[in-house]
Amino acid sequence: MKTVAFFNNKGGVGKTTLVYHLAWMLAERGEQVLAVDIDPQANLTAMFLPEEDLEYLWPMGEHPKTIFGALRPIIRGLGDVKTPHIEILNPRIGLVVGDLALSTFEDKLSDAWPRCHNRDESAFRTMTAFYRGVKAAAASHQATWVLIDVGPNLGAINRAALIASRHVVIPLGPDLFSLQGLRNLGPSLRAWRASWQELADKNPDAELVMPDGKIEPLGYVVMQHGVRGSLPPKAYQRWIDRFPAEYRQAVLDESPVQSLKAEDDPYCLAMLKHYRSLMPMAMEARKPVFALKPADGAIGAHGEAVRHAYTDFLVLGRRIADRCGAVLS
Repeated sequence: MKTVAFFNNKGGVGKTTLVYHLAWMLAERGEQVLAVDIDPQANLTAMFLPEEDLEYLWPMGEHPKTIFGALRPIIRGLGDVKTPHIEILNPRIGLVVGDLALSTFEDKLSDAWPRCHNRDESAFRTMTAFYRGVKAAAASHQATWVLIDVGPNLGAINRAALIASRHVVIPLGPDLFSLQGLRNLGPSLRAWRASWQELADKNPDAELVMPDGKIEPLGYVVMQHGVRGSLPPKAYQRWIDRFPAEYRQAVLDESPVQSLKAEDDPYCLAMLKHYRSLMPMAMEARKPVFALKPADGAIGAHGEAVRHAYTDFLVLGRRIADRCGAVLS
């Protein structure tokens, strides 16, 4: 099982769209996929499910069928994390449903982190709740891939979610804000990883299942750039060309390689087009852009764009699989 989080503390870069499409592509290629929505905004859940399904999954009362519902015993101090409900989207894709109420877990996680230094067993149970819940759900779904969507911030929820992930992919927009985002999140990832290695040795319960917290960066994906022919316009290219050096310096803590363009950078997993004209069709059909058919309106130039989208996401899926030590058909 490969567990990959998709993370950028800068919002609006297409992160959730990326997770959604990769889940469908991996399933298309025969993989068993569990998508996990740990963003309190629950945007991934809203992409996968219509409102009438959400009304059933977010009932008024004590037992929401969401990630928050699985965590409620820990949040209330009355028990441990439960195996999350899995909403089956098709035979190969399951979803651990997001919940706006998840934001109430932030304070609990913030309080637990320093208490781990004191070998507090309940603090370790809180800090590993995401990991243990997702692990149980993945086993139930027999998942070969777990894709985790998290919110755009450096808070306690994301720290716990990233610790629960073996790998991380960083989506970037072609702008100054994404460049600054790299400068912020890189040191945070390295600090979280180093701190968890220190804390893990203080766990007082040898039977508690713990994540290794390695948070291994696989690379970055440049999202939603405008295209003229096969290249983005100069207004975007100036920022894209700075990503290779900044990624190495901020995320990997290495010396930057000068004059290396993103398209030649092995850490650049993909440069994806916006597919702006296809997205309304895809949202109405509730399918990824690369699965649109003529009956959905994908005819003429749209049909050609669908074929290009399929190739783009297949190549990206294979690159991520390769970085994880796996093979995607």
